[in-house]
Amino acid sequence: MSFAVIALSHSAIVAHRATVLLMVISVFLEVADAQAVDDFSAKAALFQYDRNASLAMKEVSSQKRGDITVRDITFKGAPGSADVKAYLVVPQGSGPFAGVLWAHWLGEEKSNRAQFLDEAVALAGKGVVSLLVDAMWATPQWFENRKLEEDFDNSIIQVVHLRRAMDLLFAQKGVDTARIGFVGHDYGGMYGMLAAGVDKRAKTYVFIAVTQSLSDWAFFANQPKSKAEYIRQNAPLEFTDYLRQVKSASTLFQFGKSDFFVSGADASILFAAANQPKLRKQYDTGHKMVLKEIMTDRLDWLEKELSLKKE
Repeated sequence: MSFAVIALSHSAIVAHRATVLLMVISVFLEVADAQAVDDFSAKAALFQYDRNASLAMKEVSSQKRGDITVRDITFKGAPGSADVKAYLVVPQGSGPFAGVLWAHWLGEEKSNRAQFLDEAVALAGKGVVSLLVDAMWATPQWFENRKLEEDFDNSIIQVVHLRRAMDLLFAQKGVDTARIGFVGHDYGGMYGMLAAGVDKRAKTYVFIAVTQSLSDWAFFANQPKSKAEYIRQNAPLEFTDYLRQVKSASTLFQFGKSDFFVSGADASILFAAANQPKLRKQYDTGHKMVLKEIMTDRLDWLEKELSLKKE
Protein backbone atom coordinates (compact mmCIF):
# COMPACT_ATOMS: atom_id res chain seq x y z
CA MET A 1 0.00 0.00 0.00
CA SER A 2 1.41 3.42 -0.86
CA PHE A 3 0.75 7.11 -0.37
CA ALA A 4 0.41 7.31 -4.15
CA VAL A 5 -2.73 5.19 -3.83
CA ILE A 6 -4.47 7.26 -1.13
CA ALA A 7 -4.20 10.70 0.40
CA LEU A 8 -5.94 10.60 3.77
CA SER A 9 -5.02 12.20 7.08
CA HIS A 10 -4.09 10.03 10.03
CA SER A 11 -7.30 11.03 11.83
CA ALA A 12 -9.34 10.02 8.77
CA ILE A 13 -7.59 6.65 8.72
CA VAL A 14 -8.38 6.09 12.41
CA ALA A 15 -12.05 7.05 11.96
CA HIS A 16 -12.37 4.87 8.86
CA ARG A 17 -10.90 1.83 10.56
CA ALA A 18 -13.03 2.29 13.67
CA THR A 19 -16.14 2.24 11.48
CA VAL A 20 -14.95 -0.82 9.61
CA LEU A 21 -14.09 -2.59 12.87
CA LEU A 22 -17.62 -2.09 14.22
CA MET A 23 -19.05 -3.51 11.00
CA VAL A 24 -16.67 -6.49 11.10
CA ILE A 25 -17.66 -7.26 14.70
CA SER A 26 -21.34 -7.09 13.77
CA VAL A 27 -20.89 -9.45 10.84
CA PHE A 28 -18.79 -11.89 12.86
CA LEU A 29 -21.45 -12.05 15.57
CA GLU A 30 -23.96 -13.01 12.89
CA VAL A 31 -21.63 -15.71 11.62
CA ALA A 32 -21.01 -16.99 15.14
CA ASP A 33 -24.74 -17.44 15.69
CA ALA A 34 -25.04 -19.53 12.54
CA GLN A 35 -21.81 -21.45 12.96
CA ALA A 36 -20.93 -22.17 16.57
CA VAL A 37 -17.86 -24.22 15.67
CA ASP A 38 -15.46 -22.78 13.11
CA ASP A 39 -14.93 -25.34 10.35
CA PHE A 40 -11.71 -24.33 8.64
CA SER A 41 -12.10 -27.06 6.05
CA ALA A 42 -14.84 -24.97 4.43
CA LYS A 43 -12.38 -22.08 4.06
CA ALA A 44 -9.64 -24.35 2.72
CA ALA A 45 -12.04 -25.72 0.12
CA LEU A 46 -12.26 -22.26 -1.45
CA PHE A 47 -8.69 -22.58 -2.69
CA GLN A 48 -8.73 -26.07 -4.18
CA TYR A 49 -7.29 -26.51 -7.64
CA ASP A 50 -6.12 -29.24 -9.99
CA ARG A 51 -2.63 -30.16 -8.78
CA ASN A 52 -2.11 -32.22 -11.94
CA ALA A 53 -2.81 -29.38 -14.39
CA SER A 54 0.23 -28.46 -16.47
CA LEU A 55 2.20 -25.44 -15.29
CA ALA A 56 3.23 -24.85 -18.91
CA MET A 57 6.30 -22.83 -17.91
CA LYS A 58 7.77 -20.78 -20.74
CA GLU A 59 11.05 -18.88 -20.76
CA VAL A 60 10.87 -15.40 -22.26
CA SER A 61 14.56 -14.59 -21.77
CA SER A 62 17.43 -15.10 -19.35
CA GLN A 63 20.47 -13.22 -18.14
CA LYS A 64 23.54 -14.01 -16.08
CA ARG A 65 24.56 -12.21 -12.92
CA GLY A 66 27.96 -13.72 -12.35
CA ASP A 67 27.31 -17.42 -11.74
CA ILE A 68 23.61 -16.79 -11.12
CA THR A 69 20.95 -17.16 -13.84
CA VAL A 70 17.85 -14.97 -13.80
CA ARG A 71 15.15 -16.46 -16.02
CA ASP A 72 12.18 -14.35 -17.12
CA ILE A 73 9.30 -16.85 -17.31
CA THR A 74 5.55 -17.30 -17.42
CA PHE A 75 3.42 -20.15 -16.07
CA LYS A 76 -0.23 -21.16 -15.80
CA GLY A 77 -1.95 -20.01 -12.64
CA ALA A 78 -5.65 -20.39 -11.85
CA PRO A 79 -7.82 -21.77 -14.69
CA GLY A 80 -9.08 -19.11 -17.07
CA SER A 81 -6.56 -16.49 -15.90
CA ALA A 82 -3.74 -14.87 -17.83
CA ASP A 83 -0.35 -16.50 -17.43
CA VAL A 84 1.62 -15.42 -14.36
CA LYS A 85 4.85 -13.53 -15.00
CA ALA A 86 7.78 -14.43 -12.79
CA TYR A 87 11.53 -14.44 -12.34
CA LEU A 88 13.22 -17.74 -11.59
CA VAL A 89 16.63 -17.20 -9.99
CA VAL A 90 18.87 -20.25 -10.20
CA PRO A 91 22.30 -20.83 -8.60
CA GLN A 92 25.15 -22.57 -10.32
CA GLY A 93 25.50 -26.29 -9.63
CA SER A 94 23.21 -29.25 -9.09
CA GLY A 95 22.07 -28.65 -5.52
CA PRO A 96 20.58 -29.56 -3.20
CA PHE A 97 19.11 -26.04 -3.06
CA ALA A 98 16.69 -24.38 -0.68
CA GLY A 99 13.79 -22.51 -2.29
CA VAL A 100 12.04 -19.19 -1.60
CA LEU A 101 8.80 -17.81 -3.05
CA TRP A 102 8.60 -14.00 -2.99
CA ALA A 103 5.45 -11.82 -3.21
CA HIS A 104 5.85 -8.05 -3.74
CA TRP A 105 4.08 -5.06 -2.27
CA LEU A 106 1.66 -2.49 -3.68
CA GLY A 107 3.81 0.62 -3.69
CA GLU A 108 5.20 3.63 -5.52
CA GLU A 109 8.12 1.72 -6.99
CA LYS A 110 8.94 -1.89 -7.80
CA SER A 111 5.33 -2.87 -7.26
CA ASN A 112 6.06 -6.08 -9.12
CA ARG A 113 8.29 -9.15 -9.17
CA ALA A 114 11.42 -6.96 -9.31
CA GLN A 115 11.05 -5.80 -5.69
CA PHE A 116 13.07 -8.61 -4.12
CA LEU A 117 15.22 -9.53 -7.13
CA ASP A 118 18.49 -8.29 -5.62
CA GLU A 119 17.82 -10.26 -2.43
CA ALA A 120 17.03 -13.37 -4.43
CA VAL A 121 20.31 -13.03 -6.34
CA ALA A 122 22.18 -12.61 -3.05
CA LEU A 123 20.57 -15.75 -1.65
CA ALA A 124 21.35 -17.71 -4.82
CA GLY A 125 24.99 -17.40 -3.85
CA LYS A 126 24.09 -19.33 -0.69
CA GLY A 127 22.30 -22.09 -2.55
CA VAL A 128 18.71 -20.83 -2.96
CA VAL A 129 16.41 -21.13 -5.96
CA SER A 130 13.95 -18.21 -5.89
CA LEU A 131 10.64 -17.64 -7.64
CA LEU A 132 9.41 -14.03 -7.72
CA VAL A 133 5.88 -13.61 -9.06
CA ASP A 134 3.83 -10.71 -10.37
CA ALA A 135 0.62 -10.45 -8.33
CA MET A 136 -2.63 -8.90 -9.53
CA TRP A 137 -1.60 -5.54 -8.01
CA ALA A 138 1.40 -5.39 -10.37
CA THR A 139 -1.07 -4.05 -12.95
CA PRO A 140 -0.83 -0.22 -13.01
CA GLN A 141 -3.71 1.47 -11.14
CA TRP A 142 -5.01 -1.94 -10.07
CA PHE A 143 -6.17 -0.68 -6.67
CA GLU A 144 -8.04 2.35 -7.98
CA ASN A 145 -9.60 0.58 -10.98
CA ARG A 146 -10.65 -2.72 -9.42
CA LYS A 147 -14.33 -3.55 -8.84
CA LEU A 148 -14.76 -4.16 -5.12
CA GLU A 149 -17.60 -6.62 -5.75
CA GLU A 150 -14.99 -8.82 -7.48
CA ASP A 151 -12.45 -8.69 -4.63
CA PHE A 152 -13.52 -11.98 -3.08
CA ASP A 153 -13.27 -13.99 -6.30
CA ASN A 154 -10.02 -12.30 -7.28
CA SER A 155 -8.57 -13.05 -3.85
CA ILE A 156 -9.28 -16.75 -4.36
CA ILE A 157 -7.60 -16.62 -7.76
CA GLN A 158 -4.55 -14.84 -6.32
CA VAL A 159 -4.08 -17.48 -3.62
CA VAL A 160 -4.34 -20.23 -6.23
CA HIS A 161 -1.67 -18.38 -8.24
CA LEU A 162 0.61 -18.52 -5.18
CA ARG A 163 -0.09 -22.21 -4.65
CA ARG A 164 0.71 -22.89 -8.31
CA ALA A 165 3.89 -20.87 -7.88
CA MET A 166 4.80 -23.14 -4.98
CA ASP A 167 4.18 -26.13 -7.25
CA LEU A 168 6.59 -24.65 -9.78
CA LEU A 169 9.23 -24.00 -7.14
CA PHE A 170 8.92 -27.56 -5.86
CA ALA A 171 9.36 -28.87 -9.40
CA GLN A 172 12.73 -27.20 -9.95
CA LYS A 173 15.68 -29.53 -10.36
CA GLY A 174 17.81 -29.83 -7.24
CA VAL A 175 15.37 -28.09 -4.87
CA ASP A 176 15.13 -29.64 -1.41
CA THR A 177 11.39 -29.50 -0.74
CA ALA A 178 12.00 -29.71 3.02
CA ARG A 179 13.74 -26.29 2.90
CA ILE A 180 11.23 -23.88 1.39
CA GLY A 181 10.52 -20.30 2.50
CA PHE A 182 8.05 -17.56 1.69
CA VAL A 183 8.60 -13.78 1.85
CA GLY A 184 5.81 -11.23 1.31
CA HIS A 185 5.49 -7.48 1.84
CA ASP A 186 2.22 -5.55 2.23
CA TYR A 187 -0.41 -7.22 0.00
CA GLY A 188 2.17 -9.87 -0.88
CA GLY A 189 2.41 -10.83 2.78
CA MET A 190 -1.34 -10.65 3.32
CA TYR A 191 -2.14 -13.04 0.50
CA GLY A 192 0.83 -15.09 1.62
CA MET A 193 -0.87 -15.58 4.99
CA LEU A 194 -3.98 -16.92 3.24
CA ALA A 195 -1.86 -19.29 1.17
CA ALA A 196 0.12 -20.40 4.23
CA GLY A 197 -3.03 -21.51 6.03
CA VAL A 198 -4.13 -23.85 3.25
CA ASP A 199 -0.86 -24.89 1.60
CA LYS A 200 1.52 -25.51 4.53
CA ARG A 201 4.49 -26.59 2.41
CA ALA A 202 6.89 -23.85 3.48
CA LYS A 203 9.25 -24.35 6.41
CA THR A 204 9.46 -20.66 7.23
CA TYR A 205 7.64 -17.39 6.47
CA VAL A 206 8.58 -13.71 6.52
CA PHE A 207 5.64 -11.28 6.60
CA ILE A 208 6.54 -7.60 6.16
CA ALA A 209 4.27 -4.64 7.04
CA VAL A 210 1.06 -6.67 6.94
CA THR A 211 -2.28 -5.73 8.47
CA GLN A 212 -4.86 -8.05 10.02
CA SER A 213 -7.70 -7.74 7.48
CA LEU A 214 -8.29 -6.95 3.82
CA SER A 215 -11.08 -4.66 5.00
CA ASP A 216 -8.49 -2.38 6.64
CA TRP A 217 -7.43 -1.17 3.18
CA ALA A 218 -10.32 -2.16 0.92
CA PHE A 219 -12.21 1.15 0.87
CA PHE A 220 -9.46 3.77 0.49
CA ALA A 221 -10.03 4.38 -3.23
CA ASN A 222 -13.56 3.21 -4.11
CA GLN A 223 -16.66 2.20 -2.16
CA PRO A 224 -18.69 -0.98 -2.59
CA LYS A 225 -22.44 -0.89 -3.10
CA SER A 226 -22.76 -2.12 0.51
CA LYS A 227 -19.90 -2.19 3.02
CA ALA A 228 -21.78 -4.60 5.26
CA GLU A 229 -22.29 -7.02 2.37
CA TYR A 230 -18.65 -6.63 1.31
CA ILE A 231 -17.41 -7.49 4.81
CA ARG A 232 -19.84 -10.40 5.05
CA GLN A 233 -18.66 -11.81 1.70
CA ASN A 234 -14.98 -11.45 2.60
CA ALA A 235 -15.31 -12.70 6.20
CA PRO A 236 -13.88 -16.14 5.24
CA LEU A 237 -10.60 -14.39 4.33
CA GLU A 238 -9.62 -13.02 7.76
CA PHE A 239 -5.88 -13.57 8.10
CA THR A 240 -5.76 -14.63 11.75
CA ASP A 241 -7.85 -17.71 10.90
CA TYR A 242 -5.18 -18.78 8.43
CA LEU A 243 -2.18 -17.98 10.60
CA ARG A 244 -3.54 -20.28 13.30
CA GLN A 245 -3.38 -23.17 10.83
CA VAL A 246 0.38 -22.82 10.33
CA LYS A 247 1.70 -25.23 12.94
CA SER A 248 4.89 -26.72 11.52
CA ALA A 249 6.77 -23.65 10.29
CA SER A 250 8.55 -20.65 11.78
CA THR A 251 7.44 -17.06 11.19
CA LEU A 252 9.24 -13.71 11.21
CA PHE A 253 7.10 -10.56 11.32
CA GLN A 254 8.75 -7.25 10.35
CA PHE A 255 6.90 -4.01 11.18
CA GLY A 256 7.66 -0.28 11.02
CA LYS A 257 7.09 1.71 14.19
CA SER A 258 5.84 4.69 12.16
CA ASP A 259 3.84 2.73 9.59
CA PHE A 260 0.93 4.92 8.45
CA PHE A 261 -1.07 1.87 7.35
CA VAL A 262 -0.32 -0.77 10.02
CA SER A 263 -0.92 0.03 13.67
CA GLY A 264 0.82 -1.50 16.64
CA ALA A 265 -2.49 -3.18 17.51
CA ASP A 266 -2.61 -4.81 14.06
CA ALA A 267 0.91 -6.12 14.54
CA SER A 268 0.09 -7.50 17.99
CA ILE A 269 -3.07 -9.27 16.81
CA LEU A 270 -1.26 -10.99 13.94
CA PHE A 271 1.69 -11.98 16.09
CA ALA A 272 -0.63 -13.43 18.75
CA ALA A 273 -2.44 -15.51 16.11
CA ALA A 274 0.75 -17.13 14.81
CA ASN A 275 2.05 -20.31 16.39
CA GLN A 276 5.56 -20.81 17.73
CA PRO A 277 8.32 -20.57 16.70
CA LYS A 278 7.89 -16.92 15.80
CA LEU A 279 9.66 -13.58 16.10
CA ARG A 280 8.39 -10.01 15.81
CA LYS A 281 10.84 -7.24 14.95
CA GLN A 282 10.06 -3.53 14.80
CA TYR A 283 12.08 -0.85 13.05
CA ASP A 284 12.27 2.94 13.11
CA THR A 285 10.69 3.36 9.70
CA GLY A 286 7.41 3.45 7.82
CA HIS A 287 5.57 1.18 5.41
CA LYS A 288 8.22 1.00 2.68
CA MET A 289 10.51 -0.97 5.01
CA VAL A 290 13.67 -0.21 3.03
CA LEU A 291 16.23 0.05 5.83
CA LYS A 292 19.30 -2.10 5.25
CA GLU A 293 18.82 -3.55 8.75
CA ILE A 294 15.45 -4.96 7.70
CA MET A 295 16.89 -6.75 4.68
CA THR A 296 19.83 -8.05 6.71
CA ASP A 297 17.55 -9.44 9.42
CA ARG A 298 15.36 -11.08 6.75
CA LEU A 299 18.29 -12.73 4.97
CA ASP A 300 19.82 -13.86 8.28
CA TRP A 301 16.47 -15.41 9.24
CA LEU A 302 16.24 -17.32 5.97
CA GLU A 303 19.85 -18.43 6.25
CA LYS A 304 19.19 -19.89 9.69
CA GLU A 305 15.76 -21.38 9.08
CA LEU A 306 16.63 -22.92 5.70
CA SER A 307 20.09 -24.11 6.79
CA LEU A 308 21.89 -22.23 4.04
CA LYS A 309 25.58 -22.55 3.41
CA LYS A 310 27.87 -19.97 5.01
CA GLU A 311 29.96 -17.77 2.75
